[in-house]
Amino acid sequence: MAKKSRPTFQKLKKEKARQQKQQAKAARRLEAKQRRTDATSGIGDTTLDMAGIRPSPQPVPAPRDDTHDQA
Repeated sequence: MAKKSRPTFQKLKKEKARQQKQQAKAARRLEAKQRRTDATSGIGDTTLDMAGIRPSPQPVPAPRDDTHDQA
């Protein structure tokens, strides 16, 4: 019967590199997720002149009455 061969040093090195790559990728994903949540939470930082503006259609201004100024 054939014996199971031991993992070679090259295989161990390759497996460690793969695990490190997965950990780095997971860290990058977590960092990107945090950046996205930080970017969306910045919406509340509005200036005073922008405070009353809504992202929907604005109301139509009242018609002006200029009839009494004509001479």
